[in-house]
Amino acid sequence: KQWYQRRVAITAGEWLRSELEKESKIIVPALPGKAIKRLLPFRGDDGIFEEDFIEDRRQGIEGFINKIAGHPLAQNEKCLHMFLTEPMIDKNYVPGKVRTH
Repeated sequence: KQWYQRRVAITAGEWLRSELEKESKIIVPALPGKAIKRLLPFRGDDGIFEEDFIEDRRQGIEGFINKIAGHPLAQNEKCLHMFLTEPMIDKNYVPGKVRTH
């Protein structure tokens, strides 16, 4: 389950980055790099399951989210609100701004 949650977080982060690049005027920061070399066999360590790697990756994703969530132009994007508040990405999502009352 923990591996699945990390995979979902990365996939959702890629989705968020893609949506913001399409729909907003902000420069979107990069996500942490892929762990392709960690997937190779015969490494002598736990690869993508190594605790230090997991923590570094978590911190990178957290930094990515904090940069976006702190950007004034991104704060009103529907995709960011859905990413932060919904457990699943809605496939029928329509890009746009969140209306504040």
